[in-house]
Amino acid sequence: MLVSQYDSLMVIVSIMVAILAAYTALDMAGRVANATGKVARVWLISGSVSMGIGIWSMHFIGMLAMSLAMVMSYSVSLTLLSLIIAIAASLFALHVVCRGNLPFRRLIFGALVMGTGVAAMHYTGMAALMFEPGIVWNFGWVAVSVLIAWVASGVALWLAFVLREGGKHVLWLRAGSALVMGLAIAGMHYTGMAAAEFPMGSHATHHGVNSQWLAILVTVVTLFILAITLLVSMLDARLQARTAMLASSLAAANRELAQLALHDNLTRLPNRILLEDRLEQSLNKADREKSRFALMFMDLDGFKAVNDAFGHHIGDRLLKAVTERMEETLAGHYTLARLGGDEFVLLREIDDPNDAAAVATSLVNAIEKPFTISRYELLVSLSIGIAIYPGDGTNERELMFNADAAMYHTKNNGRNGYHFFQPSMNRIAQQQLQLINDLWQAQENNELRLVYQPKFTAPSGPILGFEALLRWQHPQRGLLTPDQFLPLAEKTGLIVPIGNWVINEACRQLREWHVQGNAHWSVAVNLSAQQFEQDSLVATVTQALRDHQISPALLTLEVTETTAMRDPDESVRILTALTQMGVNASIDDFGTGYSSLLYLKRLPASELKIDRAFVKALQAETEDATIVSAIVALAQTLNLKVVAEGVETIEQQEFLTGLGCDTLQGYLLGRPIPPEQVPTLAHYVLEKVQA
Repeated sequence: MLVSQYDSLMVIVSIMVAILAAYTALDMAGRVANATGKVARVWLISGSVSMGIGIWSMHFIGMLAMSLAMVMSYSVSLTLLSLIIAIAASLFALHVVCRGNLPFRRLIFGALVMGTGVAAMHYTGMAALMFEPGIVWNFGWVAVSVLIAWVASGVALWLAFVLREGGKHVLWLRAGSALVMGLAIAGMHYTGMAAAEFPMGSHATHHGVNSQWLAILVTVVTLFILAITLLVSMLDARLQARTAMLASSLAAANRELAQLALHDNLTRLPNRILLEDRLEQSLNKADREKSRFALMFMDLDGFKAVNDAFGHHIGDRLLKAVTERMEETLAGHYTLARLGGDEFVLLREIDDPNDAAAVATSLVNAIEKPFTISRYELLVSLSIGIAIYPGDGTNERELMFNADAAMYHTKNNGRNGYHFFQPSMNRIAQQQLQLINDLWQAQENNELRLVYQPKFTAPSGPILGFEALLRWQHPQRGLLTPDQFLPLAEKTGLIVPIGNWVINEACRQLREWHVQGNAHWSVAVNLSAQQFEQDSLVATVTQALRDHQISPALLTLEVTETTAMRDPDESVRILTALTQMGVNASIDDFGTGYSSLLYLKRLPASELKIDRAFVKALQAETEDATIVSAIVALAQTLNLKVVAEGVETIEQQEFLTGLGCDTLQGYLLGRPIPPEQVPTLAHYVLEKVQA
């Protein structure tokens, strides 16, 4: 027999190719397993080709590493056939490991098929050697090589299945597994080579591919294909990782957007949109299962006073505390939503109306307990209206409307409690709703009116000016006073355009009086809290003064003490901007709020207006008299004029004049009258003063 020798460098190259082919197989398994559709098929085919070429080239490089005392050549057809067998075996292997699971029976079957394919590839390649006489086989070594092929294939399939998912640690495991698999493949090959014996006198037929350049060609092409495959796989893995990261970020952003779109930003409770969806689901479930549920419309009593007195930041913290206390009280399946402001809605399944009453009672009792916010102890209460489905409405709109009507009934009957909806409540609620609808059209239909109450130099004249007071000449209900419609205007936001109209109309009327010869008269206008907070307030006042040619000194803007103290720093800024124009600022209803003397000193006001509540109960040696005396003394110390409103008796007139009040206003001296009656009143007062 001819003695064969091996080129150690070529052997090392063949083993390296085997390891690289094994790593490629593991990586391709991961690519195919994580892909779907056409992409998975592309990776399966390309991975099979790369893996098959790698195994096949390892075999041929190993054969080319062997040198005999003859020039070896190869059959092209058998060589190509061995390549096809290697690719087919690789395709089968990847298909097996990329399925959802790998039971033991399938693993054994796959190992037998793949191992047989690898062995067939090897021995077909050996048969491609063109020389005479043929190879003499040692079938014992052949059996060992086939056994190694089966075992190596089984280990390779199991490792490829286990390590097909990516990850930082998996990459190192793949590298170690590729080393083991590569050595196993090389071991199978060289065991198979040991099974071949070449008789003495063998010689090549010289009808094939010459081995001298075949070694270089196979090595270069194989390394190129494997390298390109791995490079593309790595780029794809990075792209997938980046895509997954972006998808995760997008999913998180979508969840955040959904949270913002469906939940209240302050309390994190469901908002109106999510409530409507939950209400629709409850309606469908109740109809399907013939069950009941309660819809409770809830409103905080006294929250506006807290907001006005302590500011929005305290009000917001109070709303959060109220939400937490409600959720601690509730149990079972429910939806608690915040519609805005201090309005909440509770949606809850019930078996009996008494269940709704029990829930409402527990909520009322929980909320009426004091809240400690910052350094303040705050008291609010809860008014609840309850509508039961199916008795109190057939759809979302009716249930919400009827629960709201029941809640207003609770407010009108003492607050801090609950009422179930009754059909008679609808009439009152519908009247309120109709009044809101009419209010939207009131300004456009010229139904708003201003009446003017004179302000007198103490004790009884002459007239210094007038306070503009709003009225609504309703086409069906007649003349309405502010307490009948201004709360609705504040709730709907109409208070701002109405307030701007009042400023403009008061300046227009004042200009008319000036033209009539009363150039020293002034006019005072009340600002609502919402209007005072508008960025456009200064521009609105400036425009009205310019349009009607009114001196800023003849316009007084009255801001309540609670409004001014809501955000003292912002109030100082706004009032400073107005007074720098020359407009006078008045602190209205003084004594009813929570003024800080420090901020009161900073406010650029020119007068204080004593609230009528103190004047009404005014008698000498009483607590109210003491308070009024202190207010007047404080104003005089701060060089502020004092206006007392609500003067209805001669005793009040004399007492206030004696204290040093500069201006008096009240029914004793003059009631609010339409502008066309002002000249007659002014003439009468002038004659009385002269007399």
